[in-house]
Amino acid sequence: MPKYFFHVRRNDVFEEDPEGIDLASPELACEEATAAAREIVAERIRTGDPANGGAFEIMTEDGALVATVPFRSAIHLD
Repeated sequence: MPKYFFHVRRNDVFEEDPEGIDLASPELACEEATAAAREIVAERIRTGDPANGGAFEIMTEDGALVATVPFRSAIHLD
C-alpha cells in the first residue's frame, strides 16, 4: 500500500510530515486531508485564531506531489 505524506504549508512556512500514512489511493489521501483540514479549521475557530490560510501538500514517498488541499476548501459555506 502506498504511503502519503501530509506536509503543511502556511504562507512561507513548510512543515514536513515525517511519518506519513498508508492509504490505498490518492483519492483516499485527499479525503483524509480534507477531514484533517476540517479539524484544524474548527480548532482555530474554537481558539479564536484566524481560520483562513494553510494547505496540505500531499506527497508520495518519492516526493511526487499528489494534490494540494487548502484548509478553507474543507469548509462549505452554503
